[in-house]
Amino acid sequence: MKKVIKCLIVWIGVSIAFFAANGAAKRPNVLFISVDDLNDWVGCIGGNPQAKTPNLDKFNSEGGMVMYDAHCAAPLCGPSRGALLTGRYPHKTGIYQNQDHLPTIVKKKNLITLPEYFSQHGYHTISRGKIFHPQSPIPKDNKWNFGKWAFDEWAGRPSSVAPIGSKRPVNGLPNLPNEKKSYHSKAFDWGPTKGNDETKMRDHVTASWGAKQLEKRDFDKPFFMAIGISQPHLPWHLPQKYFDMHPLEDIVLPKTLKGDLKDIKDKKGKFLKPDPTWQRVENAGRHKEAVQAYLAAVSFADECVGLLLDSLAQSKYADNTIVVIWGDHGWHLGEKLKYGKATLWQESCRTTLMVKVPGLTPNNKKCMGVVNLIDLYPTLLDLCGLPKNSNNDGRSLVKLLKSPDMTWNEPTLTDFYHFGAHRIYDGRYSYIVFEGKGTEELYDHKKDPMEWKNLVAHPEYAQIYKRLKALVPTEREPDSRKNK
Repeated sequence: MKKVIKCLIVWIGVSIAFFAANGAAKRPNVLFISVDDLNDWVGCIGGNPQAKTPNLDKFNSEGGMVMYDAHCAAPLCGPSRGALLTGRYPHKTGIYQNQDHLPTIVKKKNLITLPEYFSQHGYHTISRGKIFHPQSPIPKDNKWNFGKWAFDEWAGRPSSVAPIGSKRPVNGLPNLPNEKKSYHSKAFDWGPTKGNDETKMRDHVTASWGAKQLEKRDFDKPFFMAIGISQPHLPWHLPQKYFDMHPLEDIVLPKTLKGDLKDIKDKKGKFLKPDPTWQRVENAGRHKEAVQAYLAAVSFADECVGLLLDSLAQSKYADNTIVVIWGDHGWHLGEKLKYGKATLWQESCRTTLMVKVPGLTPNNKKCMGVVNLIDLYPTLLDLCGLPKNSNNDGRSLVKLLKSPDMTWNEPTLTDFYHFGAHRIYDGRYSYIVFEGKGTEELYDHKKDPMEWKNLVAHPEYAQIYKRLKALVPTEREPDSRKNK
């Protein structure tokens, strides 16, 4: 009898292991592609008709659905990625700036990042390129660089290719006479790299590595592969051929309004001023060159993404891999008299998000639902059949992916790194508040998509103002750097 019971126990154990392995094998893989600083200047999204992105356009035509009204949880690399990858808004973690040390915060708050969660539930997690934002300054041992600590396998980040000559900035754009030192005072630069070989560029090397994994490798578990493309993040140092794809004489500038900021006043009665970088470009009359450089960087990033997508399509994983392509936030190219990110206006908060679920998402589709990057964590768990993470702030988008024409306009939140700064957006109206500065803004995107007319003081919009303002967080974590 004892032998029978012992054999039965062994049989049950083997059966459980077999069915667990068999169930895991059926789980979809995930290809998770980040494109740094990518706004909506993608052909199939339509943010700029001059954009040349054939690979992303093809992806859309083959089931990579455009989430047209996608927004970030924060308009800056570190807090945006921190929110997406922890599933928690910045105002709940204190991750407001790029200098915040995510690994320490994750450990302190008992958070499980997205790749760690997948790893804990039977996936092999693998990464190269920029997925997490590194601690700034980066430790000498490079221990936390771009999320090594969060993946089962991490291949590092390749070196970049230097621009031609020794002149800096390469574009020769001078700073303003009394301009304060900032990231943009040095990094807002563009120009050709030495040689014209894209295969030596950091992002191309990263994408080629990912492509090789898809083509050659036999994974014994479902995989979560995260690949980070750095362009179009500054500086825009690229092979000349990408600039040539966008002839300067053909460049059409985004619409701007000279007195755009004259309806935004702080508590001292002072109006906002144009961004110093915008003023530099304006003084030099070089807006077309800046726009050309960004378009060139987007075209290069598109080519790198294409390497991954082509390899996936030719691999044995093609029919069982969910693909998510996301930009961490938007980017101004002159709109609101601004170059760069780090604002709560539409151009900085809206970003690229494309999702392909084999057998589910339709071809050539734009979904108009209001979504946030913070929704990706619970969505991927749902799609892959993993248990819910109760710490997630976002909501699963699976219902929307299944029925992309349904109404999906629950207001979404974007936090800013200034304490008490938030944006609430519902698909038509956006409400912006900077409590520290005492500024408030309200825009009607149906009538004013460029956000030129601040309606916050217009009595006919009082109810809308009241409704959106009530959704602003009232409890906020202190900046993590001041709360150690």
